[in-house]
Amino acid sequence: MKLVLAMMKHETNTFSPIVTDWARFEAWGLYTRQAAIDAYAKTNMPLGVYLKLAREYGAEVVLPMAAEAMPGGLVTADAYKRLCDPILEAVKAGCDGCLLDLHGAMVAEGTEDGEGTLLERIRQIAPDLPIAVTLDLHCNLTKKMVENCTGLIGYKTYPHVDMDVVAEQVGRVVMDFIAGKRPKPAMALRQLPLLSQTLCQGTDDEPMKSAIQACRDEEAKGLPAASVFGGFAMADIRDAGTTVITIGTDQKQADAAADAIAARVWDKRDLHIYQHRDLAETVAKAKKVTTGPVILLDHADNCGSGGTQDVMMVIEEVLRQGLEDVAVGAVWDPEAVQIMQAAGVGATVTLELGGKSDMPSLQLKGKPLKLTGRVRTLTDGEWIVRGPMYNGYKVMMGPTAVLEVDGRMQIVVVSRHHEPWDTGVFTSVGIEPQHKRYLLLKSRIHYRAGFAPLARATFTLDGEGVTTSDNRIIPYKNVRRPIYPLDKINDWQDAAR
Repeated sequence: MKLVLAMMKHETNTFSPIVTDWARFEAWGLYTRQAAIDAYAKTNMPLGVYLKLAREYGAEVVLPMAAEAMPGGLVTADAYKRLCDPILEAVKAGCDGCLLDLHGAMVAEGTEDGEGTLLERIRQIAPDLPIAVTLDLHCNLTKKMVENCTGLIGYKTYPHVDMDVVAEQVGRVVMDFIAGKRPKPAMALRQLPLLSQTLCQGTDDEPMKSAIQACRDEEAKGLPAASVFGGFAMADIRDAGTTVITIGTDQKQADAAADAIAARVWDKRDLHIYQHRDLAETVAKAKKVTTGPVILLDHADNCGSGGTQDVMMVIEEVLRQGLEDVAVGAVWDPEAVQIMQAAGVGATVTLELGGKSDMPSLQLKGKPLKLTGRVRTLTDGEWIVRGPMYNGYKVMMGPTAVLEVDGRMQIVVVSRHHEPWDTGVFTSVGIEPQHKRYLLLKSRIHYRAGFAPLARATFTLDGEGVTTSDNRIIPYKNVRRPIYPLDKINDWQDAAR
């Protein structure tokens, strides 16, 4: 048996000004062939599981591409071609199966369905090839993706700490089909007219907690796999939104389960929409909490959803209200890092920090914040994740510095975008997060993977940025209509038709 394994992942925020080119994939860590095997074999990510399954089934492995980039704007046509071509060439050379780790929300120049287009092109080369696919919970699932693979599954956790579990689940379904141990899987897709907001998709909370439980209930009855994709509302494409996919032993089983899950998701549609709060009032409430760490979430500037990570609005308000003992993870500002490197540890510097990025899609201009502080730490920004999400993976934040302001706030400043979903964003620069009063994180939900055990309280701070959850200021043009909450809908099946 010969298997082609590959990873191609990007969550595209079509409102983001960040260009997602080949260099951005390289900055995350782009690997090919043996280097890809070496990079992922000891991780708890889907590729690590696929490699384990290949060994178990005695299969030869070709791994032409393992690439991921921090979320941002459109993937350039050049980068998309350079990602896809090695995978297509490997399939063309001949194989018995293909195990793919994709995201499901990639929008590239020339296609708003990056994953579906790749799968369609693979099918054109090998029409009967068994293909397994893992997708992110924030996938905007399309018919093209489903019609051009054999078995497809999504993560059931957000933060995504079950990537290995679901990869093994769908991997075994497809590998057993290849080995002749089970019939070809049947799949059923249900696309709901629901534009769920990422901030409402944490799987420890409603409504996603019930949605995932609906999937587990069906699996407990014998269904091979079921997934709910919250979708990614920051992609202004036709198929953005919430979907259900089931894998059954036959079509009747798959259809019945998909309908049951979709109905349970739709019943809680109101809970998929975030209700905004006044920033100053929320910071004032956080100030009254007497014990820490207290988590402060600057969610509208989350680079893990395509944010620029340099909006200073929330940081400025926290400083204005005089909160003490604050650690910030992290602000993207390569220029500021260079200034601090030149000054050296211990030096006092005055910086125009952040605010380097304009956001024309939301008609926002970058607003730097002038700060004077002491250079506390300088590092190369490299560390290994030890928490449950991306465990074993090497993070590369680029040259990194810590600016200490007024003895009250320590700001981690990075040269590459990185969402703080692991405590290493602080410990790698000498900050002990468990002893801080406040941890101000540019994150939505992923922070929970590393920081939830530390949190005595959590406050969601509604600042500005291209990952806002305020539908009033998001200029949708391409998403299918009608869709909730942009339109009033009572019956999801009628709207879906």
